[in-house]
Amino acid sequence: MGATGTGKSKLSIDIASRFPTEVVNADKIQVYRGLDVTTNKIPLADRCGVPHHLLGEIDPAEGELQPAGFRALAGASVAGIAARGRIPVVVGGSNSCIYAMMVDRYDGRENPFSGAPAGWRQHRYRSCLIWVDVEASTLAEHLDRRVDEMVGKGMVEELEGYFNEEGPAMERHLGLAKAIGVPEFRKYFQRRTATAYEEALASVRTNTRRLAEEQLRKIKRLKQLGWRMQRMDATAAVAAGIAGSSPSMAAQAWERDVVGPSLSAVEQFLREEN
Repeated sequence: MGATGTGKSKLSIDIASRFPTEVVNADKIQVYRGLDVTTNKIPLADRCGVPHHLLGEIDPAEGELQPAGFRALAGASVAGIAARGRIPVVVGGSNSCIYAMMVDRYDGRENPFSGAPAGWRQHRYRSCLIWVDVEASTLAEHLDRRVDEMVGKGMVEELEGYFNEEGPAMERHLGLAKAIGVPEFRKYFQRRTATAYEEALASVRTNTRRLAEEQLRKIKRLKQLGWRMQRMDATAAVAAGIAGSSPSMAAQAWERDVVGPSLSAVEQFLREEN
């Protein structure tokens, strides 16, 4: 768990290097096919052969996936992984989907993230909950830089292709159309001016930071509801990357502060399970 840009996907691969795992994506935008750069899906090469489920599998024309639907799909993925004798690792920042998946009895009419605390809900899985966190100002700077990196990887060209294909079918892309970048760049492709381009980029940066803040708020809410999470502070690793330190320094901080403690947490959890 964690806000966007904290390194959740990277950690899942690091864990997979030590344990026989398969990953279940819990990002409600990344479940759809298309816009791989814009939605920041982990590239195939970076998955290191680790099987991923619910990552770019759903046709966006089928409509928007709701938390209850995610619960059913993710539950089936977890059951299949367990049947193969492997460990399911659920990774993502869509806390509403994670909540729907984790609680034993889910009521889609209930919003655990607003109003009075809904109270404890028994989990249907015994789980090791790891929260990857980064200090707010450091994460904000990292996210701004990540937007620039995504532009360099072809985000704008990818969005142009998306808008060029718009038609009756695209009107049903209710989920994918909510990806940060789609509404922000719609006006740019209508006007195609330098000012519109800069405004679109600024909006992407702002909305990405706001998303991270909202994700963090929901994680803290789950803690209030009694979810026992082990917090891993990735600030030093992210800050080293921002500062332009040698890759080895950032890697050392990541291993020391995030990977090492996470592996220990998983090892202890598995010992208790056995």
